[in-house]
Amino acid sequence: MPAIFVSKSIQIDAPVEKVHACVRDFKQWPTWSPWLISEPACEPEFDADGNGYSWDGQIIGSGKMRITGEDTPNSILSDLSFFKPFKSEAKVRFTFRENGDKTDVTWAMNSSLPFFMFFLKKMMVAFIGNDYQRGLAMLKDYLEKGSVPSKLEFLGESSTNATDFVGISTVCSTSEIGPAMKKDMSVLHEWVQSSGTNPAGPPFSLYTKWDLIKEIAHYTIAFPVASIPDTLPERFLSGHRPACKAYKVRHTGPYHHLGNAWSSGYGHARAKVFSQDRKETPFETYDNDPTEVSESDILTTVHFPSR
Repeated sequence: MPAIFVSKSIQIDAPVEKVHACVRDFKQWPTWSPWLISEPACEPEFDADGNGYSWDGQIIGSGKMRITGEDTPNSILSDLSFFKPFKSEAKVRFTFRENGDKTDVTWAMNSSLPFFMFFLKKMMVAFIGNDYQRGLAMLKDYLEKGSVPSKLEFLGESSTNATDFVGISTVCSTSEIGPAMKKDMSVLHEWVQSSGTNPAGPPFSLYTKWDLIKEIAHYTIAFPVASIPDTLPERFLSGHRPACKAYKVRHTGPYHHLGNAWSSGYGHARAKVFSQDRKETPFETYDNDPTEVSESDILTTVHFPSR
């Protein structure tokens, strides 16, 4: 069967003993789990001896995880079993390495796919790797700040109006998307002020491509406008976003946790909570000004066009 190996790392500003103890305590996992955030109603069950937990959800499937060995505070080994959406087994390893007064954490997994799913190997590695990155980012905030500034609201389906827009399109690596979008937004904002343009609503970004395997993103960040100007600066473009019905997920918190909203929305589509219209481009709207609120109060709504 096709073998799968995933490994992601992060540095956390906390002593190794504290980081190990947090990961070792499964009752703390709901706070930073990249999966349980997608389904708050799914309440895990914890083994009485503290060495394992299980879950059974509509969105995230069902499974169990149990510790099989550990070298405190250096590593934790676990067996991971999935029952739904398909059966599989995996070996999971957390490694903790003291680095001065910080800790380098590595989350790794060895598993395999059923033989008939061999063609999904690269995609599964990319998906799981993305989940691990999101989870480690939340673990980092949890240990460094005492909480995870990432909250989701599943707003359901509603209509979104059509709009013309002026924006900037960029292709970049997914790891650089934060700085790239910040730079593009700054250029757009300067144009809005200098041109006297009155935006017709909050800014938004259209994601025409997000390749997890190649780690490349294609996006257009834009302001809606009542009418498109006759001339635009170099690099600028104009376009039209059609009206659509969309399943909406609102995220409260810093932009580096926005992947939680995107991953959750796609998970809800796979679980048939809504029927995604893949012919239309998903997008996110920026519902308040990040310069006027605290990082934990930034509001972003992700729109998944639906049928």
